[in-house]
Amino acid sequence: MQSSQIPWWSQAVVYQVYPRSFADSDADGVGDLRGILSRLDHLSDLGVDVVWLSPIYVSPQDDNGYDIADYQAIDPMFGTLEDFDALVAAVHERGMKLVMDLVVNHTSDEHPWFVEAKQPGSAKRDWYLWRPARDGFEPGTPGAEPTNWGSFFGGSAWQYDEASGEYYLHLFSRKQPDLNWENPEVRQAVYAMMRWWVDRGVDGFRMDVINLISKNYPLTDGRQGPGEPYSFEIERVANGPRLVEFLEEMNAEVGIDERQLFTVGEMVSCTADHARAYTSRHHHRLGMVFTFEHVQLDQRTGKLTPNPVRLSELKQNLAHWQRALAEDGWNSLYFENHDQPRSVSRFGDDSPEHRVASAKALATVLHLHQGTPYVYQGQEIGVTNAGFTTIEQYADIEAHGMYRQLLAAGVPSEQLLDALGRMGRDNARTPMPWDGSPHGGFTTGTPWLPLGAGHETINVVADRAAADSIFEHYRKLIALRHELEVVRTGAFQLLLPDDDTLWAFTRSWGDEVLLVLANMSSYLASVPVGELPSLEDARLILSSGSAGTDVQTLQPWEARVYRLATG
Repeated sequence: MQSSQIPWWSQAVVYQVYPRSFADSDADGVGDLRGILSRLDHLSDLGVDVVWLSPIYVSPQDDNGYDIADYQAIDPMFGTLEDFDALVAAVHERGMKLVMDLVVNHTSDEHPWFVEAKQPGSAKRDWYLWRPARDGFEPGTPGAEPTNWGSFFGGSAWQYDEASGEYYLHLFSRKQPDLNWENPEVRQAVYAMMRWWVDRGVDGFRMDVINLISKNYPLTDGRQGPGEPYSFEIERVANGPRLVEFLEEMNAEVGIDERQLFTVGEMVSCTADHARAYTSRHHHRLGMVFTFEHVQLDQRTGKLTPNPVRLSELKQNLAHWQRALAEDGWNSLYFENHDQPRSVSRFGDDSPEHRVASAKALATVLHLHQGTPYVYQGQEIGVTNAGFTTIEQYADIEAHGMYRQLLAAGVPSEQLLDALGRMGRDNARTPMPWDGSPHGGFTTGTPWLPLGAGHETINVVADRAAADSIFEHYRKLIALRHELEVVRTGAFQLLLPDDDTLWAFTRSWGDEVLLVLANMSSYLASVPVGELPSLEDARLILSSGSAGTDVQTLQPWEARVYRLATG
């Protein structure tokens, strides 16, 4: 299928901005809309097509803005609606689109909807999920929770409300009560809000945990593993029987396809079959989904139980998704976002010797897959994990919740801090390092979260001035996608699937074939003769380093893209 036959967003590259950590214009230590506006040329220079903003709505900030108290107002810490309008206009003037984060599985407990819903006889009581205590238990006592479900952030997923004597469901923080999507009034209120933002110039939505909006009823106990205080049987709350109906209704009511809006759904416990159903071009649901499979390969039972992953596992998983959505549906391509650690520390080598090369290698293999690539702020300059060593340095509610729960279960503090240092969400949330000054050019005040380790040398000014700039390599990758049909829509074929050093695959479109070849190790690697397509008369169109004449040897973390001779 040619680019002219597929939606605009499937040919695009997306850049995610985490507003509170991007750029601060008023010296209060928190990033804001005017700060983003002041740095838009950085994104324009990079060549991205879409700017995605994490939540900027009014919020108590219990979960850094993913607990929304007013869907149609900007939190004063970020600015005003006038600032937002100016940002939208500036993004559009530069030929880019702007996408908002949509968080509608839950609200803040300070949202007026929930404040009213707490009154047992109110008209909005059924806008949330309330249940009485378990039979035979005194309400509010241990074990009285309606089910044994655990929250993603630790503890029970049920919070007791003393005034009404009932519990409300919160799959995340207790300050994030789940909405009842079975109630049509809830759905219509959400759709009206979405239309309001689209009419204001927004070009689409990234939908937070959207496959949790349809639960599997009735709400009953789930399986509980040995020693686990709660059940984490995700199937109880994800991909429920009415999800497709809700997505189609949303699409029609908001005019998503009619207005050619960008949509990507974050989906926990989402298989390739699910993704194909939700993103099929034959239906009107979503444009694409964020899967979690490839970013859970290095975990046993969660982020604080790390599990070493082999390259063969990672590339085979991505290849599985390439095959599954090749004929119908669409892939989103990402290694980083605000919930994931830095990819150069996670999948690469963040040592001074190999950081730059491994950042480029990771970028090359990701951007040459079929799908829509996402760049998270700082990824384009190879920002590493934060280097935090104490729990007090973390601001993330998830980090503190998991730390307390596992510490109480007897896991040593040193082990938990080591795991957080590798996998914690705050690794991605440290302020953007624009230069080598004490606060990295992010703020002239005191940053809300400490800057990451090494920001004095790992920053935008230093990288863009370097001869081996990571930013420049990203710019070339994005330009290649814009230029070549084979990159946008070509067929994908994984090569050497069991090799734990080389990542190799082809992209094919008509008579054009690209070979992507990367050494994903910190050592020299030999290219196996006879196991890959011939490089005779091949033309090197992109290299992550200074490729020599020896086509059979790859330097540590070297990536190459060849256009093969096809006769």
